[in-house]
Order: sequence, then C-alpha cells, then structure tokens
Amino acid sequence: MLFRRVRFWTVIFLLIVYVIGILILTVLSLHDTRGTGYKSGSSVQSRFISKSKSFEYGLPGFKPRLRRPKVNWCTDLKYIHPPRPTVALASFPGSGNTWLRYLLQQATGYHTGSVYKDYGLRKNGFPAESVANGSVLVVKTHEWGPRARCNFSKAILLVRTPAAAIQAEFNRQSGGHVGFAAPDRYKRLRGRYWQDFVASQLRGWQTMNLDWLYNFTGPTHVIFYEQLVSSTEHTLRTVLDFIDVPVDAKLFECAIQRKQGIYRRQKRALNFDPFTEGMKASLKRGEKRVLDAIYSVAAPTAR
Repeated sequence: MLFRRVRFWTVIFLLIVYVIGILILTVLSLHDTRGTGYKSGSSVQSRFISKSKSFEYGLPGFKPRLRRPKVNWCTDLKYIHPPRPTVALASFPGSGNTWLRYLLQQATGYHTGSVYKDYGLRKNGFPAESVANGSVLVVKTHEWGPRARCNFSKAILLVRTPAAAIQAEFNRQSGGHVGFAAPDRYKRLRGRYWQDFVASQLRGWQTMNLDWLYNFTGPTHVIFYEQLVSSTEHTLRTVLDFIDVPVDAKLFECAIQRKQGIYRRQKRALNFDPFTEGMKASLKRGEKRVLDAIYSVAAPTAR
C-alpha cells in the first residue's frame, strides 16, 4: 500500500517537473526570438521591422518607441471636391513612388491615393490608401496592362534606374519602406536567390515602363527619380503643372523645407558589390531599351 502511494506521488511530481520544464523552455524560446530579431541594420528599430507589407513599422504589441515618427504636415490634408479626372502615379516598385506622394501632399494639402491598401502607410500619413478616383490628387500603381490603365485619364510615369529600383525593392521586401535587407540575404542559396530576383525584376521593370509608354493613350509626364532627388523643387513644379494644380507659395516652400520626410530610405553601403558583371550588362541593356522608348515615344517635358 505504501509502495503504491510512493509511486503515485512520484509520478505526480515528475509530471509537475515536466510541465514546468516545458513552460521554461517556451519562455526562453520566445525571449530569444524577440531579442535577436531580423538584423537588417544597426539601429534597434530596424531589428524589429516587419517583413509584412501590412505592418511596415512594426508588428502590433511592440513598444511605441520603435515606431516611425509621425509626419509633420504643412497643412491638414483634404480630398478634392468636386472630383477631377483620375491621374495615375505609375512606377515600378522601388522607384520612389511613396516619397513623391509625400511631396505632393505637402505641397498641395490634398490626399494622394493608391490601388493598394498598405496598412502601414495608411496609419503613417496616407489615410487615402485604397482610394483610386478623382477625389485624390494622384493614384499610386505598380501595375500594367489594359485593366491597370483603363481608369486613368493622365499618367505620371516615375522611372528609376533598374539597378537602384531593384535593390530598393529587395530592401523593402526584407525591411519595409525604410529598412534594409541583411547582407547575408544576398548570399542566400549561394547567391542564386538574388540572381533570380534581379533577372525576374528586370523583366518586370522593362515590361511595366514600356507598357505605360507605348500603350497608355492619355497625356503622360515622365520624370526620373534621380532628377527628383537632385532637382526636387523644379521637378515637383513640373508635376504640379502637369496635373494642373495651382501652387500655393507658402505650402510649396514648406514642402521643400520638409522634403526629406520619413519615407526616403537612407543610404547604407555594403562591403561587397551585389551585382555581377553579367547582371550589370543585362541591367544596362534593359535600361537602354526603356530610355530609348522614353526619348522617342513619350517626349517628356522634364529631362
């Protein structure tokens, strides 16, 4: 009888120890996951940036200090009333679409829209995400083809060199709008993952830009991202003139003063060149094809 009782309580004791052990291991595992994070940069914030498009500035539950600062707008944003013909702000991903939207909102006080619903952007300065009509100044799109073009009367085509755009998109997919891909991500699968990414993205870069250049029948204004960076004031004025929006001197001056905003990814040098000679040759050929089309077909007003 005594032996049975001892055996019973021994089993109970072992079960309790087992459960406690499982709980301790679970807590330690969660702690390690949160503590190491995805090391895409040197700052604490970049370690916690989500890979999910819906959470560009951190997953729910993270401390507020890890979130991006709020945008300091030059004026309260409003919708256009009555609505006007819908204008596309078309670009390949990684070409600076979000930054140009930010500049336009600062310079005019009007919302810009998008064919997407990016919850991170919606909560951080772009409440008109998913609005794709004439009540917003321009509508962001990375799409191409007849269905993508049919709802627009005008188009601003924002073009960035393919190497820079592709690398920016690679960074966005790993670290959000302002984060970076970890250096070891370029070497994933012995570099094959990055090579395939560059090849597929280059095909998309050419297709998207050429489709809008050759097949969109409405007025088209082509600007270059590099031009927007080096001559922000002039390039922004050409865009406002193209979409026929009166320029308020005070708002425009405010926009230029705050042109950096929170949506431009800061430069971060890698200690290696991610592009092989073969990649560079392919990128150069693709870029030349699109530039030839721009200068022969689109006849942009901003060069």
